[in-house]
Amino acid sequence: MTQYELAKQIYAQYGIDTEAVLDQLANVPISIHCWQGDDVGGFERPDAQLAGGGIQAVGNYPGKAKSIAQLRQDLEKVLTLVPGKHRLNLHASYGEFGDAFVDRDQIEESHYQGWIDWGRKVGLALDFNGTFFSHPLADDGYTLASKDERIRRFWIEHAKRCRRIASYIGEQQGSPCILDTWIPDGAKNLTVDKFGYRAILKESLDEIFETEYPADFMRDALETKLFGIGSESFVVGSHEFYMNYAARNNKMLCIDMGHFHTEEDISDKLSAILLFDDELLLHVSRPMHWDSDHVVLFNDKIRMVAEELVRSGKLDSVHIGLDFFDASINRIGAWVTGVRSMRKALLFALLEPIETLIEYEESGNGYATMALLEQQSLLPFGFVWDEFCNRHHVPMEHDLIDLISEYEETVLKERS
Repeated sequence: MTQYELAKQIYAQYGIDTEAVLDQLANVPISIHCWQGDDVGGFERPDAQLAGGGIQAVGNYPGKAKSIAQLRQDLEKVLTLVPGKHRLNLHASYGEFGDAFVDRDQIEESHYQGWIDWGRKVGLALDFNGTFFSHPLADDGYTLASKDERIRRFWIEHAKRCRRIASYIGEQQGSPCILDTWIPDGAKNLTVDKFGYRAILKESLDEIFETEYPADFMRDALETKLFGIGSESFVVGSHEFYMNYAARNNKMLCIDMGHFHTEEDISDKLSAILLFDDELLLHVSRPMHWDSDHVVLFNDKIRMVAEELVRSGKLDSVHIGLDFFDASINRIGAWVTGVRSMRKALLFALLEPIETLIEYEESGNGYATMALLEQQSLLPFGFVWDEFCNRHHVPMEHDLIDLISEYEETVLKERS
């Protein structure tokens, strides 16, 4: 008897069909973020570097992707090491602009055709993000909420073009492109006219969303934030602002795990939101202490998010994307660890005997509920994960360090 066959029998005693779970897990897409590979630099200019906007990548580990070709090479390597269905999450600053500088209010569909073609070749549908940071017209901390009409018009045009491009991407790939809009607008210190800035943001968004695009091509998401680097005192696009705007304008919320207090239970927000909203975008990261996006690990907070998605029965309604960037370690290893950890959390949640747990809970048997949840930690979850990896022809956990180290020696070190 194989280890998986043993695990299959044990989980069956709890009413869990591991074969059905493996099939379901295989079809849950995780959108892999392009910006882990080059420290959120993008390719608008040669040797582009991230600066400002409340985003900070720490470190300078050798092997950073310095071109779109290198970034795609690294992503293709990642795809050989992560099981399941995936998408690619692309920022507007990663277009193919050639030798000429193309400012963000001038981007066109043609600048992303290469990504669409590449995605089709490797089997990845694309998602998209406007890039509202690391630009001279974002230096004062305001974009769509700016009181400077020239600055505001620039970013409104960028947002409009991003929506048009996302719709084009979705039409080309035959799958809706999820467009996330996040802006860094806010202030480090005390702000008097908070109402005024939020009124301007609402006005900007109203104009941006005037054009309707088919839902089969693109979906709009608005990303909330509690605080950030450089916006410790005031964030215009706060959680409450976007909760209300999304509800009134039929838009999707994006909940980024790194945009809340580190002790806040993000998983608890999901059932409240999904009770009223048909869809939700998740940006999964591992926050530590302060607006930080660390590599996702298979830890309690990630498991709790996955459990809430499965328990609510809304897993198919949530778009899962990753959002972390660590330049202090091997970037391929960071990608692989994060993607696999999110997938493990989903598997762990899918293997939970939910119906039995609810029966115990409804009967008032708190001890049995607690005891059964505890039993899960000792069930042979790892054997089921190994089987999933084996069926998708990707390495087991113990092979990853050597494989990623080999890629570093043969590919990444050549870039120095």
